[in-house]
Amino acid sequence: MLLTGLTASLVPVQPAQAATASSSKAKVKSVRKAKPAPRSPRKVAARAAAPAREVALSKPSFGTMYGLHDTEDPLDLKSSVAYVVDQDTNEVLFSKNPSAVLPIASITKLMTALLVVEANQSLDEKLEITDEDKDTEKFTGSRLAIGTELTRGELLHLALMSSENRAAHALGRNYPGGLEAFVAAMNAKARALGMMDTHYVEPTGLSSRNQSSAADLAKLVKVAHAFPLIRELSTSSEYTVALGRRQVRFGTTNGLVRKGDWDIGLQKTGFINEAGQCLVMQAQLAGRKLIMVFLDSAGKYSRIGDAERVRKWLTGAASPLAGVATAPAAATTAAVIPAVSAK
Repeated sequence: MLLTGLTASLVPVQPAQAATASSSKAKVKSVRKAKPAPRSPRKVAARAAAPAREVALSKPSFGTMYGLHDTEDPLDLKSSVAYVVDQDTNEVLFSKNPSAVLPIASITKLMTALLVVEANQSLDEKLEITDEDKDTEKFTGSRLAIGTELTRGELLHLALMSSENRAAHALGRNYPGGLEAFVAAMNAKARALGMMDTHYVEPTGLSSRNQSSAADLAKLVKVAHAFPLIRELSTSSEYTVALGRRQVRFGTTNGLVRKGDWDIGLQKTGFINEAGQCLVMQAQLAGRKLIMVFLDSAGKYSRIGDAERVRKWLTGAASPLAGVATAPAAATTAAVIPAVSAK
């Protein structure tokens, strides 16, 4: 189901004049205003020929363009793709367009972290943020100024918890063999994990050519969850680092971590216009370890709302975890959507 937003134009209100001045104004003689000078014909013609200024609209997500939001599901999720699987048994509890291949935004950083941890590079080594770490894809900013020096462990923390793009890029750039070798290792790892619908072109997720499916990402979450450091850093709620003479606090991008009423073992969020709001999590519900994937959610807080809807269903009277009923008959796959080829 496509969600349409309503936009209201706000008209500024003219400031009210003091009521006490109205009587005195009536006594003031009116003054004839001078006629404005005639406009230059050349200026008038130029203004008439100038095109109207257009309002820039955000790009629709790939899921929207593919029509995936038309897929209905019993939980009325706002994500066009959703997947819930038991971590231990691989039992699929909920599935909605699980094979659709879409941009995954900063969910990419989970693979980035996995490679850094598996490479056993020193977490205490100082790395410098350079011009190479600037976002040349979306031209976003960062609180990590050029010349900032942080340890690899600090950069890993910021990349997982706060989704810091320059931190993630610096991690990839300082991998043995450099950035090109790192991206090649990302794709090799994806193949080794059986993530056949997954492709990476860079370590941050800013590129819409970083793509995967929900079923593939569930495999990544399962493997990444085996590393205590990734679990710890991804579920951290805040972290303070020294940037020059200042102590700067960074916070989590996942509101469920801040709420504290979830038992979350691992998480990662993501967003670019092409991907929509994305979320992957490992969490314990009703005594079972579950992996949840939500992609292309429409609305700023919708991925959080979808996770809450799934939790309510799984812990409710009709929960399949209690053996009372089977999982809702969500449409397993609306269509198998081909990935956009990465040049």
